[in-house]
Amino acid sequence: MPEEQEIATRESTTNTPKVKPHPKSSEIPVPFVYSPSDDGTDENLLILLHGLGDTQIPFGRLGRQLHLPQTATLALRAPEKIPYLYEEAYQWYESFDPLGELLEHPNPTPALDLLTKVVEHLVKECAWPPQRIHFFGFAQGGSVAAESALKYWRTELSLHQKALPSSSNQSSNVYIPQSLGSVISVSGPLLSYPTLKIPCPTPLLVFHRPHPAESALRPSAVGELKKGFGVVEEVKIRGEGMPQSKEEWEPIMRFWSERLGRRQMDGLYEVMAGVAPPR
Repeated sequence: MPEEQEIATRESTTNTPKVKPHPKSSEIPVPFVYSPSDDGTDENLLILLHGLGDTQIPFGRLGRQLHLPQTATLALRAPEKIPYLYEEAYQWYESFDPLGELLEHPNPTPALDLLTKVVEHLVKECAWPPQRIHFFGFAQGGSVAAESALKYWRTELSLHQKALPSSSNQSSNVYIPQSLGSVISVSGPLLSYPTLKIPCPTPLLVFHRPHPAESALRPSAVGELKKGFGVVEEVKIRGEGMPQSKEEWEPIMRFWSERLGRRQMDGLYEVMAGVAPPR
């Protein structure tokens, strides 16, 4: 269990409903599992993205098992079925060449376009503030989560730049760019080299395995994440795949305890402390 800690809080700048509307299947073009918060207060939304060859079902179950306070969960299924396989196995983007070898430089654009559409629906129609939307992704899902946060920030910076007053337009209504709440990538590197004048302020935790693990990241992966994100925490633990034990989940739960918001009766937002690992 993370220790109790005092963390700076700030007053809410938005008036969002305590219980958020459920996402609509007509607006999200892939199957998903949505679970409202256990305690009846939807203050945070955790979007879970599975790895290559999986579906949304196990990650929907994981979201419920986390029991994060005041946090709803949304597990999405990747859009593309892996060809030539009989089982239900999906990929976020085309991953194999005609010989069945993994592509060295895959194109995640279809997945990023999908997540842009999902986040837009969540913000505009389900009343989720962008800073209350958090991502957790494994392997391919972690890469897509990190790339999506960067894409969102690039779009916000572009809107801010366009809204800056010019010599002919001295409007005082300057657009303030927003970023997503946080990203946790488990063994998921960036797929592109980040080129941002202002790093993305979304806090990111990268959990990964050292060599010789099959899921080990390339040597430059963490450095590339630090080029794109202003706040990066790294957790490297021997093993394979997803976090398994309470000890492996502990740094992840601590990260969430410092980033997830809490709705107070007086309308103030605090940060969670003392959340427990999944049971």
